[in-house]
Amino acid sequence: MSTTDTTVPTLRTALKSYPQTQALLKGDVSSPRIKFDFQEIEPIHRAFKPMAEKQAFDVSEMAIFTYLQAKAFDKPLVLLPVVLAARLQHGCIVYNTDFHDKITPDMLPGKKVGVRAYSQTTGAWVRNILSQEHGVDLPSIRWITFEGAHLDAYKEPSFVTRAPEGGKDLLSMLMSGEVDAGILGNDLPDDPKIKPVIDNAAEAGRAWFAKHGLVPINHMLVVTKKLAQSHPDIVKEIYGLFKRSKAMAPVKAGAADMRPIGFEAISPSLELVIDLAFAQQIIPRRFSVSELFEDARQILGADA
Repeated sequence: MSTTDTTVPTLRTALKSYPQTQALLKGDVSSPRIKFDFQEIEPIHRAFKPMAEKQAFDVSEMAIFTYLQAKAFDKPLVLLPVVLAARLQHGCIVYNTDFHDKITPDMLPGKKVGVRAYSQTTGAWVRNILSQEHGVDLPSIRWITFEGAHLDAYKEPSFVTRAPEGGKDLLSMLMSGEVDAGILGNDLPDDPKIKPVIDNAAEAGRAWFAKHGLVPINHMLVVTKKLAQSHPDIVKEIYGLFKRSKAMAPVKAGAADMRPIGFEAISPSLELVIDLAFAQQIIPRRFSVSELFEDARQILGADA
């Protein structure tokens, strides 16, 4: 954090543009008490490691599983009750019809499945779907990763293998048949030969949401503990600005709010995140939601 001549703090901030953040990024929502120095980081996940390991920003978007690992390794971050990204993940595991006529979840044991990193949020949600909805034994799959976790201290489970360094990326290996299936997110190719492993994936995702009513959280908002401890008033102001920005992009009538804000709105979904992170050996123990939000509640008040 830096200050100007008029002592208005400038916050180094890593944030992607979403409907609910556009007003903030464009300056349509602002405060005379703070300024944001928005960093252009694409893809946004490149901000997560420097924030987790070195607190390179004052305010940052962060994958929820990165935050959980940061919490496990006592990194000085504070989680705010702001969901920035979420999606139904059933369509994110795909295969190449050039090499397989059909792959279904029950066919995955023994096959090579690529994912950018074992701790990647999309990968964790897809594995939860495979395990809980299709009964797949996750260690029976030959998981191939292409990079490590955002926390250097984390060690992948023994059933995970790293792809050769300097070789192809996940999409290239999927297209060449070197992996049988791959978990992709925003980088899903628009190619007719790439098909989802889960049949009727969009419908399956909607059915899951209708049944559980939970949000598959990808990214949330964090600030440094240094900022929270030295300037809790600024953190409270940040939270208010994100709420105002979201209000300028209201959810369409009848649509589900996939980017909730507030402790009560987020906590049930966060419980599931914690459970599946522990079950998949991403964190060493189950945290409680109250642990994750302890610092934020002290600053924002219990009813935020």
